Amino acid sequence: MAKRSSLTIRIVEGKNLPAKDITGSSDPYCIVKIDNETIVRTATVWKTLSPFWGEEYKVHLPSSFHSISFYVMDEDALSRDDVIGKITLSRDLLAEHTKGFSGWLNLAEIDPDEEVQGEIHLQIEILQTDSSRRLRCHVFEARDLARRDRNGASDPFVRVHYNGRTQESSVVKKSCYPRWNETFEYDLDAALTEKLTVEVWDWDLVSKNDFLGKVVFNIHKLQTVQKEEGWFRLSPDKSKPNVEEGILGSLQLEVRLRDETVLPSQYYQPLVQLLCQEVRAPRKDEQIHLISLIDETTTADCRQELATNLVKLFMGQGLAKEFLDLLFRLELEKTNEPNTLFRSNSLASKSMESFLKVAGMRYLHRVLGPTVNRVFEEKKFVELDPSKVEIKDIGCSGLHRIQTESELIQVSTQHLQSYLTDLLIAIVRSVKHCPAIVRATFRQLYKRVEEHFPENKHTNVKFIAVTSFLCLRFFSPAIMSPKLFHLREKHADARTSRTLLLLAKAIQNVGNMDTQSSRAKEAWMAPLQPTIQQGVSQMKEFLMKLIDIEEKEELDLQRALKLQTITVKEGYLLIHKTKGKASLMASAFKKVYFSLTCDSLSFAKTPCSKKSSFIPLSRIRGVEKVEEKSFGSTFVMQIIYTEELGHLEALYLQCKCVNELNQWLSALRKVCVNNTEMLCSYHPGVFRGDKWSCCYQKDKAGLGCDKSRHGVTLQEWNDLLDQDFEAQLIFKHLLGVRELIMEKYLALLKENSVKTPPGSEDGDSTSRLFRVLQDLEDAHHLAVEDSSILAARDKNQLLELQT
Repeated sequence: MAKRSSLTIRIVEGKNLPAKDITGSSDPYCIVKIDNETIVRTATVWKTLSPFWGEEYKVHLPSSFHSISFYVMDEDALSRDDVIGKITLSRDLLAEHTKGFSGWLNLAEIDPDEEVQGEIHLQIEILQTDSSRRLRCHVFEARDLARRDRNGASDPFVRVHYNGRTQESSVVKKSCYPRWNETFEYDLDAALTEKLTVEVWDWDLVSKNDFLGKVVFNIHKLQTVQKEEGWFRLSPDKSKPNVEEGILGSLQLEVRLRDETVLPSQYYQPLVQLLCQEVRAPRKDEQIHLISLIDETTTADCRQELATNLVKLFMGQGLAKEFLDLLFRLELEKTNEPNTLFRSNSLASKSMESFLKVAGMRYLHRVLGPTVNRVFEEKKFVELDPSKVEIKDIGCSGLHRIQTESELIQVSTQHLQSYLTDLLIAIVRSVKHCPAIVRATFRQLYKRVEEHFPENKHTNVKFIAVTSFLCLRFFSPAIMSPKLFHLREKHADARTSRTLLLLAKAIQNVGNMDTQSSRAKEAWMAPLQPTIQQGVSQMKEFLMKLIDIEEKEELDLQRALKLQTITVKEGYLLIHKTKGKASLMASAFKKVYFSLTCDSLSFAKTPCSKKSSFIPLSRIRGVEKVEEKSFGSTFVMQIIYTEELGHLEALYLQCKCVNELNQWLSALRKVCVNNTEMLCSYHPGVFRGDKWSCCYQKDKAGLGCDKSRHGVTLQEWNDLLDQDFEAQLIFKHLLGVRELIMEKYLALLKENSVKTPPGSEDGDSTSRLFRVLQDLEDAHHLAVEDSSILAARDKNQLLELQT
């Protein structure tokens, strides 16, 4: 049994942000932190007070996290970025919104006394002698404290308050991982003062000291246990009153917390087998189909998520094509009008969208990447709509003249024709690069539509059925929003965005086979008509080649795909491998090309060079961030691994931004998820000279001063399939709609005069589903009861001690 927590985060947009630049505008972006650790950064939206991001992330993390914070920043090229404001959502608040939180929230002012993080290791005990009773507080160390100084660290010391008396520890210079090992004692007064407060501060020579957090203990409750030792999370001081509500603007957010208990694989086998049987079995006309019932009882707001879970489950079972084929048949049975085919947000449409994103993203990048990059680099003004043409001067000074509207449209047409031609050529030549499973699925779709609409007047329908997914739901959205499909790291500016939109419209018209209705909608697209018409014939020829795949060829390609080593992630990083007392300066980093597979991490000078070194994944013991002061950069990570003799070594890699850093951390952590010897603690600094830069320990092989975070990962499009997790999510959904399925099922039984009762041992697949769900629900209850007993006991002991 495994407990998994995940956060689905969508940062939609902001409004009414304050102007931070002299131009009267701002360049806003968002940083997302979970318990003060930066997880993602959105792209910057330039020169606006009402930015739209529309960026979505999913983070897997330990269930012990406390809060998630959204910081809105203003990017500055010449100085440090300004903080506009922040929003913090606690774990408890998110847990109350079972379907997720969605709405606008006002930004709050940053209060330094609330910007605390980290934990402190304490031992509190009551000492009893014949003549007196004393309270002893032993302060061992702290970890991951907030960085208050410009050097990327703090100078922390501890203040202990009890019964009006305050004592202070020594100051540890330039460390967020201080070790004090000091003891403070107090006489217990007769009234037994209730609170002992331990505060951590950052010492400053010139300005006032900065608050780093505190822990408060209840002495009355300590009486029962007499002694308590452990790591305690630092809490903020009381909040100061915020500035006037809404004056810093607001954010529209969608955040959903999911806590899942994933049982061992054998518990999900009956459900998986039942669903697979539904897909494999030949369908009879009178049959009440389980997949159809699931489709009809699933609401629009969760259909996309269910579709993605089902697609991933069937891909893992090797039945993705058969599952989608079943959905095609069910959809066609309900459709008599070809113009509406697959235009709704049915389970078939959503599943096909999800399938293309899961199976076809590498293909999409290969086809669209060069043209999209060219549009970004050239930044040409392109416009065909006369109402939006910007008349401008051309020519040199003294000879300039105003460019006419017709001239601008003519130049724009030439640019768009060039982009569209390049894109169509890339599509036509991409047959061999398209995954075999995608080609085979399109072949099934083409065949089903051709069988359902055999008349000559519907000749184009079978082509449009394929392009409705390939062009309208895959290529066009990616062209319009390349960052959301990981084609670019940043959003397009206004000019580039308009060019991409027009190019996406042209691809949509090609996908629609240049129908009369698509022409009529936007008549100003007429200058592109010759290129679009040529594109239609090219698209038909391409589709015929795309679906021309034999069963044997499909099986051979799938078998070859399974045998070859899958590359999980690759790209250039800066590397520094430490040996002994070598100097660790930023200039010592060298640019190297890394390749991460399911077996090893290897690197070489270039992608085509012979691999100069590799680390088997089985030897990796930790993948963690490195603190800023170690190399003067916040984007450095370390891979801790065992060398051939069994000694621990560290490989330091520098990324170019926080997003790239977290993507590599996530990828490495995921492929090492089954490593049984991962470290529970690590050193976030480097061993320089004769000691660690983080905590100043002199034992290079000693225990780390910070806890490892290998449970925190980002979900990405190229993640490996997790069958048990997908089965758990499907079970959770079916459990939520079980009553609706039952009602629909009984109504169909009555309508069709079928006498098979739901509880019959020989019942159909739907009646068997109810028994499977009940068995899984019972197994979850037992698992949750066992774990909650242990968790409650530990939590109560801690809560009784702390106030």
